[in-house]
Amino acid sequence: MCGRYTNTAGPEGIAKQIGSQLGVQVSKTAGTGRYNIAPTEQVLAIIAPEKRQLEARMLRWGLLPAHQTKTRYPLINARLETLLDEGRYAGVSADGGHRALVIADGWFEWQAPEDPKLKPQPFRFTVDEGNVFAFAGLWKHGPIPSCTVLTCDSTRNRVAAAIHDRMPVILADPEILRAWVDAEISVDEALSLCGALTETRVSVTPANPAVNNVRSPEGPELLIAPS
Repeated sequence: MCGRYTNTAGPEGIAKQIGSQLGVQVSKTAGTGRYNIAPTEQVLAIIAPEKRQLEARMLRWGLLPAHQTKTRYPLINARLETLLDEGRYAGVSADGGHRALVIADGWFEWQAPEDPKLKPQPFRFTVDEGNVFAFAGLWKHGPIPSCTVLTCDSTRNRVAAAIHDRMPVILADPEILRAWVDAEISVDEALSLCGALTETRVSVTPANPAVNNVRSPEGPELLIAPS
């Protein structure tokens, strides 16, 4: 699963690394400079609402049921396997109008220690030496527009699999980013782009256990385990 992630880059960095590739303006600071993004928070995403031009928008992380503004169990992750079988998740189709690029530059997973008395150790994963990328996501309209992040089996990525058996679906190449939000790309074609990113592009380092608490002050110190 993916339950916490980072988007530490500022709007300039995101605009340069992703926005310019897609022709999307990313001029506001909302959703950027984040070191411990948690479920139900507002996150930065790129979408093509109703097949219109791509735009950057803030979405609630965790799909909401129709006409509701909160739920006890936020739907933060959608399994790729379910989408491949059914083409939809929680009633949301993976068509172009509902696909989203959820902007990030890292994600956290926790590894259980051999000693059950100890707390799990958080690790932070990055892509291409810390570049900005996107999670493949789905989003929906509603009183509060919301989104979910696709996850997949991590077996084919030994770096990720060493920590967790699931990982987010990472979209990191310009042509794949464009295809995922292209309204002309079918559901089957879009989902064929998804899977575990190759391990040679993924790095991992121990993170500060302070990320366990969503109320911890955010800053670069969360990204590295204290010595």
